Amino acid sequence: MARVLETLTLPRASAVPATSRNFVNLQASRGLRIQSFGSPKLGRKLSARIVCQAQEAVQVLAVTDATWQKNVLESDVPVLVEFWAPWCGPCRMIHPIIDELAKEYTGKLACYKVNTDESPTIASQYGIRSIPTVIIFKGGEKKDAVIGAVPKSTLSTSIEKFL
Repeated sequence: MARVLETLTLPRASAVPATSRNFVNLQASRGLRIQSFGSPKLGRKLSARIVCQAQEAVQVLAVTDATWQKNVLESDVPVLVEFWAPWCGPCRMIHPIIDELAKEYTGKLACYKVNTDESPTIASQYGIRSIPTVIIFKGGEKKDAVIGAVPKSTLSTSIEKFL
């Protein structure tokens, strides 16, 4: 169930003059932060997005071949990735645990899921032979893997090693 934590009104890009479009000041808002994507070579921001970090609103998002590099390998925080498939019974058992961990570690750990039927390239790249498999990445590198529907405490122990 979704709930509104706070509202924030943003001006439409077309309503802001082109000269100031890149510099819109936003009011501080509880549970929100602005995430910038820049280029060290160019020394400037390329884009930004508003990210909700309120625990009540955390969702484990799907990652695909197209978003893998940006979301997982280039992440500033450790990343937990659950490899799963819709037909997998144990995967359905571990989903609520992953959701809880995502809420618990908000801001410290990014959590994503990969549907191995839809993104077989990623699964084969990391040698996924059994699902569910949970892999923890830090600095773009695979650091730990847990195979099977395991208790929350097992996953928490693995996560804590890399925070």
